Amino acid sequence: MKLFIKNMVCPRCVMSVEQLLTASGVEYHSVRLGEVDTVQELDKAKLEEIDRALRKIGFELLEDPAAKMIEKVKSLLIKVVQKGVDDHFSIQKYLKDYIFKDYSTISKIFSQVEGVTIEHYFILQKIEKSKELLVYNEMALGSIAAFLGYSSSQHLSAQFKQITGMTPTQFKSMGHGLRKAIDKV
Repeated sequence: MKLFIKNMVCPRCVMSVEQLLTASGVEYHSVRLGEVDTVQELDKAKLEEIDRALRKIGFELLEDPAAKMIEKVKSLLIKVVQKGVDDHFSIQKYLKDYIFKDYSTISKIFSQVEGVTIEHYFILQKIEKSKELLVYNEMALGSIAAFLGYSSSQHLSAQFKQITGMTPTQFKSMGHGLRKAIDKV
């Protein structure tokens, strides 16, 4: 049985869900961002128990097919941004390869429900990742731009300013307080 879980955005989320499932006596094949493959089918009472436990730690089970797809899109894009974006990366091809639906259908549903396009959501994720890297001094701006698939540091800087209202340098001098959790973007 496949379960879809909202708000799973990092490896710690996966570990938390694995621990919750083990404590609930649910055997599983795998736990990935936003998805769990259980060994057996779960009845309604068990699903409700798991949903209550998940909600206590900031997650929730998804039942609506559109919500499941949107969560899958978000998880896939977050995963790409966290690993680094190839400069030849295509959102359309990537999502089509993993979701097996026409991109225009995916995009329309995502935009209707989330109120932003997939492309804008992806940009917001890249800006949040650049904020993280800037705050922790992990890379120079040019390296951050390359890591996130920008053609240049100027392109990243322009997009950063457009989204945040400040340059990366201004942001860096202001520090941690202006970052968002990636699942809140």
